[in-house]
Parts: sequence; C-alpha cells; structure tokens
Amino acid sequence: MTSTKPSSVHKGGSAESAPAVALHVGSSDPRTLIMNNLRQSGIFVALVVIVALFAFLTDGLSLSPGNITNIVLQYSYILVLAIGMVIVIIGGHIDLSVGSVVALTGAVSAVVVIRQGQPWWVGVLAAVAVGLAVGAWHGFWVAYVGIPAFIVTLAGMLLFRGLTLRVLDNISLSPFPAEYNRIAAGFLNGLIGGDGYDAFTLLIGGIAVAGYVVSCFRTRVARIRYQQPVESFALFVARMVLVGAVVMWFAWQLANARGLPIVLIILAVLVLVYGLLTRRTVFGRQVYAIGGNLPAAMLSGVKVRTVNFWIFVNMGFLSAVAGIIFSSRSNGAQPAAGNMFELDAIAAAFIGGAAVTGGVGTVVGAMVGGLIMAVMSNGMQLMGVEQSMQSVVKGLVLLVAVAFDVYNKRRAGASR
Repeated sequence: MTSTKPSSVHKGGSAESAPAVALHVGSSDPRTLIMNNLRQSGIFVALVVIVALFAFLTDGLSLSPGNITNIVLQYSYILVLAIGMVIVIIGGHIDLSVGSVVALTGAVSAVVVIRQGQPWWVGVLAAVAVGLAVGAWHGFWVAYVGIPAFIVTLAGMLLFRGLTLRVLDNISLSPFPAEYNRIAAGFLNGLIGGDGYDAFTLLIGGIAVAGYVVSCFRTRVARIRYQQPVESFALFVARMVLVGAVVMWFAWQLANARGLPIVLIILAVLVLVYGLLTRRTVFGRQVYAIGGNLPAAMLSGVKVRTVNFWIFVNMGFLSAVAGIIFSSRSNGAQPAAGNMFELDAIAAAFIGGAAVTGGVGTVVGAMVGGLIMAVMSNGMQLMGVEQSMQSVVKGLVLLVAVAFDVYNKRRAGASR
C-alpha cells in the first residue's frame, strides 16, 4: 500500500521503537491507495460487483445458504488447480494438460477402488502417485531437455487423455464407497451443537478471522519496523472489519445449510500452505525471480532447472488432488472428465492478477479469480443462460483481464 513513512522513525532513531509509535500513520486517501494497487484492489472490487449483480438478477437466490454451499462443492477442484496454475504462470510457463491429468488420476483411483476392490485410501495414494509421476514427466522435458512448457503440456493433454481412455477401457466406473465420496460431498455438522445452525462452522469461521487479523497486524508491525510504507491505521482497521464480516457471513450461510464442507477444509489448508510457500520460502522467491527476470535469476545462482522441475511436479500433485475431489463428487470416473478444466484454471490465474509474462501473481489472487469464474457460472446457470452464451461471457472476461494486465504494464512504463 502507498503511504508516507513513519515520521517518528528517522536516521538517528531506533527502528525497534517504531511500531509502538507509528501504528496510526500512513496514507488514508482511498483514491491514492486504489490507483497504486490497481491490480489487486481491482479484482476484489470486481468480485463484489459480480456477486451483487447476480444477487440482484436472481432475486437473492445466488446468496442463499444452499447455493453458497453448492458453489463450494461444484468449483473446489477448479480452485485447487488454480493454485498450481498460478505458480506455473509466475514461473513463466503454462500447463495445458491439467484437465487430462484430472481425468487420468480419477480413472486410476476408480480402477483401484471400484474394479480391484482396494480401500478408498489406496485409491487416493495411487492417484497422487500418478499425479507426481506426470508432473515429473513434464518437468523433465521442460527443465532438462528445454522444450517449451506449452508444447510439452499440449502433448501431455493428448497423451494423458488417451491413457485415461485406456485405463477405463472407454467406459465409466462407479460408484465409489461412501468413505471416498465423503472427500468432496461430506460435511462436518453437529460436532458442538447449535440451534438450527452448525456452531462448529461458526467457530471455524471465527478462528479464521482471528488468524487473519493477527497475521495482518504482525505484517504491519514488521513493515513499520523496517520503515516500509503502510496504509493508515483507520483503513487497516476498516479492512479487518470488512474481511471479518464477509468471512462470518459466509460461515453463517454454510452453518445454516449443511455445515462445513470437508472439501473446503482441504482447500483452506492448500491456500494457507501455498500462500506461505510462495511468500515466505526460498523456493517461492526463486519462482518469482525466474518468471520476472530469467537471466538475472541465473546470474544470482538460482538453480533454474531444479526449480522448473519442481514447479511441474507440484502442478501434477495438485492436479491429482483435483482429480480425487472431482471423482469423489462425481462418484465415479468418466473418460471425458476434466474437459476444459485447464482453461478455467488459467482464466482464474489471469483474472486474479497473474501476468502473462510471468513473475507476478498470488495464490489469493488466483482464488479470487476462481471465485469470479464460479460466481459467474453459477449465476448464469441459475438464470438459465445457454451454455454457448456462458462460454462467450467467460471468454470476454478473460480477454478483459489480460488487456487490463497489458494496460497496467504500459501505465507503469509511462510513469518511469
């Protein structure tokens, strides 16, 4: 955020005493803050506008407890794919094969569990193993042979779709046992009671809000300690209150439907882990360095081949997780599963602020981009919009998002 530096910290002062004195300083001009954070603030504004628009067009049906739960269940696997895809894009690559990998991992799990009669968790492990193997295959060709990721994953899209047909003998397999089905269709409800609602879901929502506030406060203190710009304290508090209100409203909607979806817990864990991975680890910083300036990263000693290899191994792992979730929700495996999932994941990453040229993007941004796609798709379905028009709208939204990225780059270049 753009702000003035704390006036109480100067060259002769102690940086350690800054937080206690300077917590209430910073820029509070909303226009300045928005213009200087246009990429990230714009996406949140867009999400709010789209949610409000479809709430109006559907007479509030899109915000009903049942529909909020359905959005979580129906689009969780796209959000999982978006986490991996944004890391791939930050590194300066693209992955066109994730839909086929979702189909293949789900097919392997179905064969192991349904056809061979193995326990449900064996199917999960088999799917993850296949996903990791696929990721290593892609990583080898991209990182060590030097073939562009676009070509490698395009070949993978065809290769793994064909393997899916072979594994399933071109027929669908169903149903999974109840334990496997609970991965994507199960709920935690009634653990600590509640009168007409699930108190446990509200408790988890409260814990999430508390964790978010503590994390933001610690980040603010650290930024002030190192004399970095921060938003004004009033806006900081307003942001905490707004986010807390939205999260608790979301938790209340879930609590009044069927409780806390198990798949939402899986997604939340992945967001937390990959948020930390991209922002707080050496690997995450190296991914940004490679995508932002490859020659500089190489001169800085970054092991580019190794990092690129693990980028695709990670994408394979998350594709397997998405494949497990999708097959669990579908209660079976189909040869055509995962069709066009890669485009939804790519769109989520770009709409969420990832740059076409790499080096820019966040996990949270990808989640917001995925939610925008989910809310639009769900809203248009509720309105009875034809599938053809839904594709037209999604394509236009993606085009506008990329155009916005190009505009930001030109604006930044012109201001230098």
